[in-house]
Amino acid sequence: MTRYLFLTALFFVICIPVFAEGVSTAPKQSQVVSRSVSYQECTKIFNVNKEKLFYLTIGAVNANRFKTDEIQTENGYVIFSVNKNKYTATIAGVDKENSILKITPYNNVYYFQPEIISNIYKYIEINKDSELK
Repeated sequence: MTRYLFLTALFFVICIPVFAEGVSTAPKQSQVVSRSVSYQECTKIFNVNKEKLFYLTIGAVNANRFKTDEIQTENGYVIFSVNKNKYTATIAGVDKENSILKITPYNNVYYFQPEIISNIYKYIEINKDSELK
């Protein structure tokens, strides 16, 4: 009887990993595809002042785990890298309460993943009402 239990347990130890090999518990990752992005998609006006938009842009770059290459506070731009491609985020004031953010590829090739821009815009939209500390 103990031999029968031992053989049954051995069978399960050997066979279960083989059967479980075809089952994946990892979540499926959506494929992000590069495409041609229009210049209009690269610019957006936000109803925050220039200084706050500048800090929110830096926060968005960091939150998305992009590499910050250069920050120029006087001229209001941030250069960051994503997958060996550089992008420039330029902030300009429209009036006292509105500012424009323009994110363009450093090499002027507008064939890239549009999620790079949309994720930064989403971060800014979510956090624009929060207080800067």
